[in-house]
Amino acid sequence: MSSFRDPGSELTGSVTDTTTTSASTSGAGLRTGAAVDAHLGPDAGGLSRRSFLATAALASAVPAGTAAAPAAARGQGRPQGPAEPDFGPNVRVFDPATPVAEIQAALDAAAQQQVVGEFGTGRFAFLFKPGTYDVDAQLGYYTSVAGLGLSPDDVTINGAVRVEGRPQPGGGDSALTNFWRSAENLAVAPTGGANRWAVSQAAPLRRVHIRGQLHLSPRQGGFASGGYIADSVVDGEVVNASQQQWLTRNSAVGGWSNGVWNQVFCGVTGAPEQSFPQPSYTTLPTTPVSREKPFLYVDATGGYRVFLPALRHGTKGATWSAGHTPGSSIPIEQFFVARPTDSVRTINKALAQGKHLLLTPGIYRLTGTVKVKWAGTVVLGLGFATLVPVTGAVAMRVENVRGVRIAGLLFDAAEAESRALLEIGGGRGRRSDPQDPASVQDVFFRVGGAGPGRTGTALVVGSDDVLIDHVWAWRADHGSGVGWTVNTAEHGIVVNGDNVLATGLFVEHFQRENVLWNGEHGRTVMFQGELPYDPPHQAAYRRPDGDGYPAYKVAEQVRQHEAWGLGCYCFFTVDPEIRVRSGFEAPVADGVRLYDLLTVSLNGAGVIEHVVNDHGGAAEGTATVPVTVVRYPVLIAG
Repeated sequence: MSSFRDPGSELTGSVTDTTTTSASTSGAGLRTGAAVDAHLGPDAGGLSRRSFLATAALASAVPAGTAAAPAAARGQGRPQGPAEPDFGPNVRVFDPATPVAEIQAALDAAAQQQVVGEFGTGRFAFLFKPGTYDVDAQLGYYTSVAGLGLSPDDVTINGAVRVEGRPQPGGGDSALTNFWRSAENLAVAPTGGANRWAVSQAAPLRRVHIRGQLHLSPRQGGFASGGYIADSVVDGEVVNASQQQWLTRNSAVGGWSNGVWNQVFCGVTGAPEQSFPQPSYTTLPTTPVSREKPFLYVDATGGYRVFLPALRHGTKGATWSAGHTPGSSIPIEQFFVARPTDSVRTINKALAQGKHLLLTPGIYRLTGTVKVKWAGTVVLGLGFATLVPVTGAVAMRVENVRGVRIAGLLFDAAEAESRALLEIGGGRGRRSDPQDPASVQDVFFRVGGAGPGRTGTALVVGSDDVLIDHVWAWRADHGSGVGWTVNTAEHGIVVNGDNVLATGLFVEHFQRENVLWNGEHGRTVMFQGELPYDPPHQAAYRRPDGDGYPAYKVAEQVRQHEAWGLGCYCFFTVDPEIRVRSGFEAPVADGVRLYDLLTVSLNGAGVIEHVVNDHGGAAEGTATVPVTVVRYPVLIAG
C-alpha cells in the first residue's frame, strides 16, 4: 500500500487504487497489471494466474484497426469523463439541486407501498449525493437509503431516516416483523432530537452518524427483535427500551438506556460495562477482526466508485471518526451492473471476464448458479436485490479464493429444493489468507414466506478465514408457503472452514440445528436463534440421543471454539408440549469456551430443559424469564 492523493476521491492517507492496468490490456475486460497482483494468488479457484494473464495478453495482441475488444471490457466504449450509471428504475439518485418536494414525494410513495409489503415484489434504493436534505424518510420493506459521500457526514438528512412500529389489531404497535430495510453512509440531524429505528432482523444501520438520540423500539412500547449497528456514531443516548436483543460493533454511543435479554457490544466507545445477566450487557473491548462492508460513493469528478474498507485487527470505534476510512476504491466501470432481466449466463460471463458484480434492486429468478471464481471479486447488492434459484440450483457459489466480498443480498429459496442457497468454498485444498479473507455482510436468507421454498442449508461456509458480518437466515413462520413439510430446511448455517469469525448471527426456525459449527478456531460474537415454531409433535422433532435440536451446536470433534452473547428461544405453537434437551451443545474441551448464554420459553410454549449441554435450569412457564449461564464449561448460573 502507498500513501497518495486519490484524484478520483480526494482521499488522503493509506489507500490502494485498484484501477491500475497495463496500457496494452486496458480494454480487455480483465484484472491486469497491479490489480492482478493485488487480487490473485498463484492459483485462483482452479483458474491459474498464468492462464489468466495469457488470456489478457491475447486480448492485448489485437492490432490497431482490427475488431474491437469485447463490449464487456472494463471502461471500453464509455465516453470521456464520468457518466451517470444506469441503475435501473428502482434506484433514485438525488442531489442538492433536486427539489425537496420531489424527493419527499418519492420517499412517501415508496413508504406507502412498502410499509405493508412484507412479501411483496417492490425493491427500492434511494441514494443521496453529498449535500444537505430536509426530508423525512420512512423506510418500509426492501428499502435502502444511503449517502454517496466518502464520509457519512458528507450527506446530512435534516429530519429523519426512520422505521416505525406497525399498528396491531388489539391496539398498540409492534416492530417484531420489521425486516429487510437499511440505512448507511449518512448523517441524520433528527427533528426533535431523536431518530427512531424500530426494527427486528435484517435491518442494519451502517456508517451512520446520528446527531441526537437513537430509539430502537416502537413509540407505543411494543416489542422489537433486532438488530445491528456497525461503524457508526450516535452522539446522544441509544434508548433500547423494549428492544430484545442487539449487536453494536465498532461504533461510538453517547450512552445506552437499558437491556432486555441480550445486548452485545464489540469495540464500542461509550458502551456499558460488562454485566451479564443483570443488566444483560455483554461487552467486548475490541473487535478481533473486522472489515467494513463495501459502499458506493461519488468522487470529486462525479464518477461513481465502490470503496473497499481495509482489514483491521483489535479495533474500537468507527473507521471514519478520526478521518477517512482506510481502504481502496474501484470505479463503477469495473462492475457489471446487473438487472433482474439478466440471465445467469450473462452474469457468469461478466464474472468470468473479471468484472465485479453490482446487482440492482429487483428479484432475480435464477435458472442456474452464479459462479464467483476470481479472488478479490466484489458482489454488491442494492435495495435488497433478491436471488431465487427457481430450478433448485445453488443460487451462488464462491470458489476457494481469497478476498471475495459478498454484501447486501437476499437469497430466497424456491419450491424446487436447493442443497444450499450460498456456498463459500469447500472441498479439498481450501485456499485462504487471514490477511485477505472472504466476507459475507448484510446477507439474508429466507425459506418460505413469499411462497413455498426448500433448501438443505441456507449458508455453507467451506473456506477458512471467512468473516460473517451480520446475516439473518430465516425459515418463515408466517406468510405464504409455510408448514413443517412445505418450507423445509435442515440448517441455517453450517461452518466447515477453520478460523471463521461471525459477528451477528441471527438464525431462526430450522428443522435441525440452526447453526452447526464443524470447523476449528471458530468465533461468534452475538447469536440470536429461535427454534422452529411448527413441529407437529415431539416424534417429528427428536433425534436418537434426545428430544429436539439445539439452536447452536459445536460439533463433538472440535477442540477450539469461542462465542459470546448467545440467545436461544422456543415458541412451539403447534404442540406447546414439545421439549428440547438444551439450547446449546458443545464438546467438553479446554479450548471450547462459551460466554453469556440464555434460553427463554416464550409464553410457556415448550420447554428448553438446559441452557448448554446439561448445565443451566429449564426455560419453561408463562413468565418468559431467561435462564442464564455466564460461562461454559465453568458454570456460574444466573
